[in-house]
Parts: sequence; C-alpha cells; structure tokens
Amino acid sequence: MLLPAHLSDLLRRTLLVACAAVFTGPTAVAAELQRCSAAHFADNMRAPLVAASDDWFDVHAVEPGVFALVESRQQQEVISWLVVGTTRALLFDTGMGMRPLRPVVARLTTLPVTVLNSHTHLDHVGGNAEFSDVRAMPTAFTRANMRGKTHAQVADEAAPAALCGNTAVGFDTAAYHIRPWTSAGNLRPGDTFDLGGRTLEVIAAPGHTADAIALHDRAAGLLWTGDTFYAGPIWLFMPETDLDAYLATITKLAALAPSLRRVLPAHNTVSAAPSMLASVRDAMRAIRAGALAGTTPAPGQRLYSFDGFSVLVAQATVTAWQAGRARP
Repeated sequence: MLLPAHLSDLLRRTLLVACAAVFTGPTAVAAELQRCSAAHFADNMRAPLVAASDDWFDVHAVEPGVFALVESRQQQEVISWLVVGTTRALLFDTGMGMRPLRPVVARLTTLPVTVLNSHTHLDHVGGNAEFSDVRAMPTAFTRANMRGKTHAQVADEAAPAALCGNTAVGFDTAAYHIRPWTSAGNLRPGDTFDLGGRTLEVIAAPGHTADAIALHDRAAGLLWTGDTFYAGPIWLFMPETDLDAYLATITKLAALAPSLRRVLPAHNTVSAAPSMLASVRDAMRAIRAGALAGTTPAPGQRLYSFDGFSVLVAQATVTAWQAGRARP
C-alpha cells in the first residue's frame, strides 16, 4: 500500500524509535505486577507493545508516531498519549503521577515535548510537574487543580484495592500526592499544534469538567476524547460535571464520526470505533428523557449500561436534569 508522504515519513520515524527502544529500553515487563483488566489488556494488544514499556507503563504503538502510555496496574487504567512529529512532540495527559513519566517519554523521542491535558482531574495531571512546557485552559477549575493534591486527598488511589492487589509498585504509597504544576501559556479552543508532518487541533469539550478538551488530527482521522468517551463507566457524577454541556459536546464530537478512523480514549482501551460517539449521544438523550431505568451501584448514584460503554451519574443531578431543573 502506498502511503502519503507525511505518513510514510512518520512511519519511518516510528520504526526507528521502536527499534531504538528495543536496544535502550527495558526488555521485559515484571511478571509480579498484575494488570487490573486482562480483557482490556488483550484488546490493547491489537496495538503492539514497544520496549519502552516497563513494569508500570504499557506503551503501545497505536499508529505511526502515536503511542499510548497505559497505567494498567492501577484501577483507573489511565492512558496518556504521546504524538511524535518530525520537529516536536505533544503529550496529551500525564497520568497518575505514581511513577515518573518523563523517562518513558525520553525513550520514545528526543524532540521538544509540549503537554496538554484533556482536563485537570488528578489522574490526568499527575506528571505535569515533570515537564516545563505545559499549556492550560484559563479556567478557575484548572487554576485550582494546578495547586496539586495532598496525600489525604488522593490516598484512595494508592490503596491496595486501587492497585489491583499489587504491592511492590515502585513508589511510596503512603506518600503519594499530586505535585503542584505551572502553565507555560494559555490554551484556547481552536489552537493548533504543528508537530511537523502532523497538525493537532484543540476542540472545547466541556461537560465532564469545565476545562475538558479533545484533540483532532483531521488529516489522519484521529480524535482523542479524554474522558468524554471511554469504555467506562464514564464518570458524570462529580460536582463539576454539567450534563447539558456534556450532551452538547458528545453531539458535536459525534458529528465528526464520518471523517474519523479511530477514537482514542483516556482510560481502559486504546482505540474505539467512531460510531461509539453517536451511541453515547443517543444514550444521553434517552437518559435525559427518562426512558431508561438504570441501576444503583452506590447510594446517590445511577449507572446506565450499554453495549461497549456505561455512564455513571449522580441520582439527584440526573433527576433534576430529567425534570428540566437546575443542578442541585
């Protein structure tokens, strides 16, 4: 198959990086650390692991120049994304901050790296402090999260259950916290990042949080959705969640589906069919209409399950939403 010139060059660079990782990166993944979901790992193995992987990060080569850095031994199964062009690289999210991320990135590229966050929940900004060029949305929610989190605020994420029974995890679970971080510049919807041979566009995606964004590679037909879409449960029960804004965002992203080849989520699995965006849109419309019963996994929560994804909402919020009232 004949590839366009820019993709051919990216493929060449990716192969060179992967080959370099074979000789410079770790050569095996420690067997003693259990992955949280064998099913998700099996799905992710459709994209090969590269030797930049270690005993915490599974690094999958998903596309030429596109690497998924999956923290598969922690319950969030968060995915940070490194996109490598010919002149620079972009890191979309920095994970839990439990183990250093920068050395993994360094095994994959020597180019300058700019960090963007799909949003600023703790599981997406944990490694921000390791990088100097972080661009951030100028929202109050973002600024509050730039202060980091104390151990007391995040201790549950380092508990044995959250680590899927793993004990020798390579960091001090009793001292785990999110380091404060700073922004090198404001990020705005519509901003573009020319990486050399690949241009990424920032799309506003509020709903899950006020500062949520998606990334779009129009030429390659790729959409990084952050927490707007993943296998789930998609968390829409937090106080900062706005269900009206979320429905508007998923409707906007679903309209892009005909031009997409892949959706690249921020949790669980590294790739999904673009048609899932319309499925989520339709599900949210049905939830708003009160057409679905759902279940109650915990007091005050409502879970709606569908084919390939699920949605978790706050009972009081969804009741008000269905009645057309303001959020409680």
